[in-house]
Amino acid sequence: MLNYRHLYYFWIVVKEGGFARAAERLEMAVQTISAQVRELEKSLGRQLLKPAGRGVTMTEAGEQAFDRAEQIFQLGEALLDEMRETSGEGVVRFAVGLSDGVSKLAAHALLAPVLATPSLRLLCHEGEPAQLLSELALHRLDLVLACQPAPHGADLRVLSQRVAGVPVDWYGPAQIVRKAARTGFPQCLADLPVLLPTRHGALRARLDRWFESQGIRPRIVGEFEDSALMAVFAARGLGVFPLAELGAQELTLLRGLRWLGRADDVIEEIHAIRSRRGQHHALASQVIAAAQA
Repeated sequence: MLNYRHLYYFWIVVKEGGFARAAERLEMAVQTISAQVRELEKSLGRQLLKPAGRGVTMTEAGEQAFDRAEQIFQLGEALLDEMRETSGEGVVRFAVGLSDGVSKLAAHALLAPVLATPSLRLLCHEGEPAQLLSELALHRLDLVLACQPAPHGADLRVLSQRVAGVPVDWYGPAQIVRKAARTGFPQCLADLPVLLPTRHGALRARLDRWFESQGIRPRIVGEFEDSALMAVFAARGLGVFPLAELGAQELTLLRGLRWLGRADDVIEEIHAIRSRRGQHHALASQVIAAAQA
């Protein structure tokens, strides 16, 4: 049988970036960990690590072994959480994936109904949609929030529901908004410094089409993947920015921002995606029900 302790040492070496840091984390001698990894390589009949400068890097076989080790030890962590939950000892685990392009302020508003859950352990992961759907398929995630529905495919056993389709408003620092009032909205955007989401998300494409329909060539001074970070820079005077109505309530955390106008015909969509096996997760169902209500 596979020696899981040896596999664990190999996993830690890769995650820590070398034997020395792994030894420090495990409070063991470097020679001991090195010997355990060699035993793993011997039992598998493949070299997993090779020298690279002053450290080590994975071979192709090592990459395959590391991917499996990730699955094994994350499942082990999930098992412990589930056992604690069923014994009444603790955590209610809720792992959520946030797709690139999803407004983080809107995501916070969607998750707000479950944040007061006793003993909640909320895990938020951000990444590309394909990566998050893979994590969902492996049951490492309970819910994915994405700006587009899951692609159709027989190999994707997921449920996809649109939970938000909300208008987009523009905000900016008070001094900029006061000056823009003389020109009127949206024409004032042609003269103002503009902050936009990056092209990762569907919202940016909708905004670009809207600018074109309005005959506006914006002076873009910043592009951000994170809507919350974009709002912070706007509040510091960098420019004006768009935000879905769903996330606007979170702007109370930032002083000095004022409403500028609404971008007619621009809608931000958010889709909730679950695996069929995990469709009955109580917190995921609560988030979706609250959003649809």
